[in-house]
Amino acid sequence: MRVRAQGTLTASVCAALIALGPAPVGAQAPEVPGVSPERVRFGQSAAFSGPAAELGRGMRLGIEAAFEEANDSGGVHGRRLELVTVDDGYEPEAAIRNTRRLIEDEGVFALVGGVGTPTSRSAVPVAAEAGVPYIAPFTGAGFLRAEPHVINLRASYAQETEEMVARLTGDLGVKRIAIVIQDDSFGRAGLAGVRAAFAKRGMEAVGIGVYPRNTTAVKTAIVDIAAGRPEAVIVVGAYQPVASLIAWTRHIGLDPVFMTLSFVGSNALAEELGPRGAGVYVTQVVPFPTARNSKVAAAYRAALRAHTDGAEPGFVSFEGYLAGRLVIEALQRCGTAVDRERFIEVLRSAGYIDLDGFRLVFGAEDNQGSDAVFLTVIDERGRYRSATRLEARTNP
Repeated sequence: MRVRAQGTLTASVCAALIALGPAPVGAQAPEVPGVSPERVRFGQSAAFSGPAAELGRGMRLGIEAAFEEANDSGGVHGRRLELVTVDDGYEPEAAIRNTRRLIEDEGVFALVGGVGTPTSRSAVPVAAEAGVPYIAPFTGAGFLRAEPHVINLRASYAQETEEMVARLTGDLGVKRIAIVIQDDSFGRAGLAGVRAAFAKRGMEAVGIGVYPRNTTAVKTAIVDIAAGRPEAVIVVGAYQPVASLIAWTRHIGLDPVFMTLSFVGSNALAEELGPRGAGVYVTQVVPFPTARNSKVAAAYRAALRAHTDGAEPGFVSFEGYLAGRLVIEALQRCGTAVDRERFIEVLRSAGYIDLDGFRLVFGAEDNQGSDAVFLTVIDERGRYRSATRLEARTNP
């Protein structure tokens, strides 16, 4: 009887299991692309060639320094972090191809440190369709603040341009301000920010100049702003065309106060300008990378030295390092069960995150961690220093 009952029970269970369909293999969780017991793989499409190449190189340098810092300590929950990089030359079509390649062929878990507004505008829909997180892009474009699969580290261009206009009008009493922009979505994002700041003060630009992306063809833009006799010029672009614009403008005897956004690539801009860079102001979205009283800056410099002997600290690679640290923080909070949805949710619900003193705050309706904007200026030696206010430029 006992054997018979056991057999009947076994037959009943088997019949029920057959009706339910094939059982899952073991009790394992579904495979997550880019994640294995040994590693987590990330991808970066950025400019590593062309007039914006130093931006991609800087972001990669900083991310890799942060990843190696974690790997040297055993990784995150035993997993090493890897970064696969591909060059998009700061061109949107290339960014689309690269994003597909990274997701479909390289099998990355998430994308980190993309460079630029036009490239991000093209890449984000591809990433979103695949459910792939898009983390800490090097851009302050407003549209990224409304994307559910995007996590922004930095302040927006609207915040940077508001700071510029507030400083020019408040510190110097400047009213005649011209704008020069790159002719694409990045330039238009910067222009929208300046116009919003102007509208708050009942102002209008005295001139608007436009130049093509990935060129230094800025002479027409100079002609367009010169007619307005500007006291100050806000420039929205990358380091090579911005440097060319400033050098040519000063060469022809027009000498306004120049201000430009963090995206410009500060170290590369100073190097391009040389002696002509004195007095150029740049808003930054990360602390001063060589600050001695900053715990996170000290950690960044140590990681940079360990990763690349002789590498010079800079604002772009510092932002890359912070992007890498943000990724590491999210993975730590995920625990061993890492998947893309949890990764995003952990950050969106994190509230307050402290990266050695660099404070980030996220929320269910807030995917931007930092609102901080810092003012810097190039001095007569071609080096950056922190600035508390704008100062009128005196000609030698």
